[in-house]
Amino acid sequence: MDLALALAFLGGGLAILVFGAEYLVKGSASLATRIGVPPLAIGLTIVAFGTSTPELTVNLYSAITGATDIAIGNVVGSNIANILLILGVSSLVAPLVVKNSTVWKEMPFALLAGGLLLVLGADQIISGAGPDMLTRGDGLALMGVFAIFMYYVVGLARANREATNAEAVEEMPLARSIVCIVMGLGALVLGGKILVDQAVFLAQLVGLSEAVIGLTVVAVGTSLPELATSVIAAIRGQYDIAVGNIIGSNIFNIFWILGLTAVIAPLPISQSFGGDILVLLLTTLLLFLFMFTGRKFVLDRFEGASFVILYIAYVVFLLTQH
Repeated sequence: MDLALALAFLGGGLAILVFGAEYLVKGSASLATRIGVPPLAIGLTIVAFGTSTPELTVNLYSAITGATDIAIGNVVGSNIANILLILGVSSLVAPLVVKNSTVWKEMPFALLAGGLLLVLGADQIISGAGPDMLTRGDGLALMGVFAIFMYYVVGLARANREATNAEAVEEMPLARSIVCIVMGLGALVLGGKILVDQAVFLAQLVGLSEAVIGLTVVAVGTSLPELATSVIAAIRGQYDIAVGNIIGSNIFNIFWILGLTAVIAPLPISQSFGGDILVLLLTTLLLFLFMFTGRKFVLDRFEGASFVILYIAYVVFLLTQH
């Protein structure tokens, strides 16, 4: 198989993943509505988890097949791309006004996620024992913090019940809902397999490490649902959705996806990932600081442009160093 065909298969895998996530969310939300689940619960569970299913599918398949560098790189790279690339592009479309609660609560939670990942993965530095690894115990700890975060989100949604319930859910016939769910799950499994297999092949073909492929191509690919959501939200003036979608996704990716992946299969962390996790921490911190430069609690176009430039520089650095 040559490079062009491998890239074509990689693109096909990404498309199937996005298709699967969309149909799984639609079918599940419709089915939940038919059996009387309130829209509030649908938004907090099915839709929220649905946008993270591409990352989850890729991670689980990567861990099971031993491509652990792709699993770690996918989450760290997705989180970096979410802030620098997706928020950067979204703020170029329209300056993003951010809620007070997002700045003072969700953003610190995202910083906590990156900090915990750095600490849990630094076994040699902290305890003097190695190798560096996210163990099953680490995964359970991450999932425990995720449960605390979900408790906070439920409380926040209850305090804003009217706004949350305003989102309409398309109700489909029962048979169609089930077909959508089955198609979505099948597409996620197939897309995840194709994506990981081709990512490993590409890494071998072009001489890049699986870590770099995971941090770049796979990470951006699995972030496509977040990209579409945030850009469309910015165009429609729904700025809090554009920012909240990204911050929430970053929290989900570390606490839920990496936590669950590590519980299923412990994840060795190579030394190179320490620098990438640090980049993630600094990127999240920069987003927080940008809330106080220029217009308060607004991500302006010049700040978004600097995010995009930083992301390009980061990718170039990765490609030249590996």
